[in-house]
Amino acid sequence: MPIDAAGALAAAPRVREIAWDHKDVQLYHLGIGAGRPATDPGELRYTLESRLHVLPSFATVAGGGAPGVIGTLSVPGVDVDLARVLHAGQRLRLHRPAVPVRGRARASSRVVAVYDKGSAAVLVLRTEVTDADGPLWTDEAEVFVRGEGGWGGERGPSGRPSPPPAAPADHVVERAVREDQALLYRLSGDWNPLHADPEFAARAGFERPVLHGLCTYGATLKAVVDTLLDGDVTRVRGYRTRFAGVVYPGETLRVRMWRATGSDGGGPDGGVPDVGGSDGGGAGEARVVVSVVERGDAPVLDDTVVRYG
Repeated sequence: MPIDAAGALAAAPRVREIAWDHKDVQLYHLGIGAGRPATDPGELRYTLESRLHVLPSFATVAGGGAPGVIGTLSVPGVDVDLARVLHAGQRLRLHRPAVPVRGRARASSRVVAVYDKGSAAVLVLRTEVTDADGPLWTDEAEVFVRGEGGWGGERGPSGRPSPPPAAPADHVVERAVREDQALLYRLSGDWNPLHADPEFAARAGFERPVLHGLCTYGATLKAVVDTLLDGDVTRVRGYRTRFAGVVYPGETLRVRMWRATGSDGGGPDGGVPDVGGSDGGGAGEARVVVSVVERGDAPVLDDTVVRYG
């Protein structure tokens, strides 16, 4: 069997040293669409080294190594075809108010769950990042592997999305995705050919290369920070999403946001406990739904929550 659940869960954590500086941060921000208009003061916070603030979703690429989706495939007990792999979800919890512009840290990753969905398997890879001053962030990648279920294992939490709030969104913004966005984003470390090679994309079942899910994830967080948090990246405490569909470079994202104060303090799907934590006062949540304008609001991200202080 290509996936040995017991072997994957028992494998020792993969530990590596990571480092980044302002150039890595700037490249990531450009890769998710920052810098338009180039001279806008709000955009210069993401692109000019003398004013640089780090969007917390940079944590998914810090150090330039393979993203969680790819890293999961190198775990003992996992031997699957990359073309069968999809990114199912991502969760991030910040342990400090800000990701530093430059840093050195230790990243420890291990598979913490393997679920049998019958026609597919879902693996959850958790990464804990710590520097000399203590924990920096925890993130989890949920990896969906088509055709690898059916061994009788634990089914895990339901993948059914929660419906969006019934009320009209408090804010709706649209963000155009450049034709070369995936080519730029992959320079931050995700070299999956699905996002650049038309032949590989066709083998995976897509009409052409698709945008990285984590690029949409970053672009969405930027839209929320800029719209609801006055561009203050330090207010973000946690961020989670489920990937519901693909984006093709050149399309337009429609980001709908609902603001809600307070939260239940926990994640509904057994992932990183408490996606954002609470500062004990003034905490809030933004519920977010992302779709593609050109395909009749085809869903892209659902069950998306940004928690902030």
